Amino acid sequence: MSQLRAFAAVAEHLHFRDAAADIGMSQPALSSAVSTLEETLGVTLVERTTRKVLLSPAGERLAVRARAVLEEVGALLEEAEAVRAPFTGVLRLGVIPTVAPYLLPTVLRLVHGRYPDLDLQVHEEQTASLLDGLAGGRLDLLLLAVPLGMPGVAELPLFDEDFVLVTPLDHGLGGREGIPREALRELNLLLLDEGHCLRDQALDICREAGRENAPVTTTAAGLSTLVQLVAGGLGCTLLPRTALKVEISRSSQLLTGSFAEPAPSRRIALAMRGSTARAAEYRELAAALRTSLRALPVRVLDPAA
Repeated sequence: MSQLRAFAAVAEHLHFRDAAADIGMSQPALSSAVSTLEETLGVTLVERTTRKVLLSPAGERLAVRARAVLEEVGALLEEAEAVRAPFTGVLRLGVIPTVAPYLLPTVLRLVHGRYPDLDLQVHEEQTASLLDGLAGGRLDLLLLAVPLGMPGVAELPLFDEDFVLVTPLDHGLGGREGIPREALRELNLLLLDEGHCLRDQALDICREAGRENAPVTTTAAGLSTLVQLVAGGLGCTLLPRTALKVEISRSSQLLTGSFAEPAPSRRIALAMRGSTARAAEYRELAAALRTSLRALPVRVLDPAA
């Protein structure tokens, strides 16, 4: 199986060093594993040159089968682990950056208190990377904004939360309630970098308010930087309510304003592979999370939502 994993990694990265790093194997060991597999199969899988790695025609065909075999073996091991004992072993949880700092304390308290035998491993990544990790078996469960619209991925909705307008102290909308969405048409709105789902959500909200193709001159890699840019007077931004307590406390130069109902909002959910053998566990975890999250400024959802 290690030989198959080595070949699949090389087929994905077309680079021995990157492939070895990806699967935690030394480069000589990986090269040896691929060579051994070639000898066993009696075909050349990889064309090695001084500058790059290419798959042979046979390698291209067998790479597809190798990935399928590894996925099936992974599913078999996952099912065996789930049958052996629920909420034990490793759970690799992927979380988006605009959720992780604000929800993880609640998640970790719940897991440590209720599921002490569960080895929770957390990976903070952007949505596209998380979905790739889930599809490829690198991750087991995701905590992120939905809907995803991904075939083969089941969503377990947790809550809805409103967006809040964050402004500098001297801004006319600072501290106001009942702000109409149309006010977004005229604002100098600061956004996260491309790749963050929160950026896409903010742009969708702007389009719904009638704002099209607004120029974005300043962006940030994270919400903390975004808030500091607002405090410095560069513009305004939108924050989910769960982020307010942490981010607004970083500066005394900020005000918040709330939108008129229905306020723009986002939905947060757990996402799992539809074929996972641990579906019952993940649904139980989602139910427990909904109870724990009631202390936050969110609207906890019914499981049927």
